[in-house]
Amino acid sequence: MSVSPSRTAAFEILLRVEREDAYASELLHSSSWAQLSPADHGLATELVMGVLRWRSVLDNEIAQRSSVKLGKLDPEVLASLRLAAYQLLFLDRVPEHAAVHESVELVKHARKRSAVPFVNAVLRKLAAAAVRPPTAVLRTAADLAASAAHPQWLVERWVMEFGMAVAAQICTCDQQVPPTCISVRSSAIRDELEGAGIQLAPGCLLTSACRVVGGDLNRTRPFRENIITIQDEASQLVALLVGAGSRFLDCCAAPGGKTRSMAERNPSATILAADLHPHRSRLLRQLVSATNVQVIAADARDLPTTAYFDRVLADVPCSGTGTLARNPEIKWRLKADDLPDLQNRQIGILRSAMGRVAPGGRLIYSTCSLEPEENEAVVEAALSADGSFRAVECRERLAELQSSGELVWRNIDSLTSGPYLRTIPGVHPCDGFFAAILEKI
Repeated sequence: MSVSPSRTAAFEILLRVEREDAYASELLHSSSWAQLSPADHGLATELVMGVLRWRSVLDNEIAQRSSVKLGKLDPEVLASLRLAAYQLLFLDRVPEHAAVHESVELVKHARKRSAVPFVNAVLRKLAAAAVRPPTAVLRTAADLAASAAHPQWLVERWVMEFGMAVAAQICTCDQQVPPTCISVRSSAIRDELEGAGIQLAPGCLLTSACRVVGGDLNRTRPFRENIITIQDEASQLVALLVGAGSRFLDCCAAPGGKTRSMAERNPSATILAADLHPHRSRLLRQLVSATNVQVIAADARDLPTTAYFDRVLADVPCSGTGTLARNPEIKWRLKADDLPDLQNRQIGILRSAMGRVAPGGRLIYSTCSLEPEENEAVVEAALSADGSFRAVECRERLAELQSSGELVWRNIDSLTSGPYLRTIPGVHPCDGFFAAILEKI
């Protein structure tokens, strides 16, 4: 029996995510799978993201029916079991026989024929009792972690930081398909997209944002030619916090959505966009073609410039816990011990960026993390070490954006935590972002 292109793609992508620490969303949109039909690409995406979102629940169901501990299984065998388990437990429209037999075939194609009887036996047991696990009564962080397929240590942190109700909202949001958002400031581009069958809805936070609710955006000319890109509304909002200026520095610029926003809104400004990795810098250059942007490969902690800038953005590398709906693999990779190392790197980048701000200029520090060690703690450490900066109330800038009609979200206070911007998945209709505005006195 042959294996469908969608399941073959899902199987290979899951293996690469496991072996290479690759990101599923990047692999799904890579050239390797560009020839998949829209239907096959849609199913492959559903399978990959579903397995990654619900991995711990799937593993628990598999383990109950396996005579071998999951840690002793070959990666190919475990990936095939997870694929079938997800289809049996979560996808009503997939025939049971297709889920079982094609996963068995995947094991054969992976040259693991000795495992075929084992896989077949486990999946038949699972199929015989394939009922989606019931919703648990959520009394503790452990209950929530088990029910919502999140690591317990991470959920415990959120319960302490936000409370049980908000932690449950975050977990629920993480398990859902996030909206596809784009920034469209041109009515001509909007008309072209709609003419190509793309159904657009207004953004929930910003007037310049649109949500794609129908059609295949990947096959449109504006998307293929990088005229538009997918960018969450909270990410777009962070770029708007930067405001107007004449000399900009974007310290950790790739993939470039914020860089492009700054360039479009400040066409007469000069912008220096840096990224640590040369290959990411090249991709950034493809995305941002504006002639007022100079792209370099450089470590933000040791920038090769002595110039000063009136606007600096430090959107630093972080844990990404605010983006788990888009990048569910993060929750299975991240460990609590990773946070101190991330914090040290973030403080180093922020201190370096502060050294390039002109008097009276502003620096925006941002992450897509929900963790205080990467957010408030970093800002407060940097401010305590350099008394020439002050934290500006983000609500002031948000009020300006609201007054100008760019911010349509009415409750500004819900977007702030102290002087900082904070969006929370499930509470707000976007990813989880943090931002601070620091002004050079």
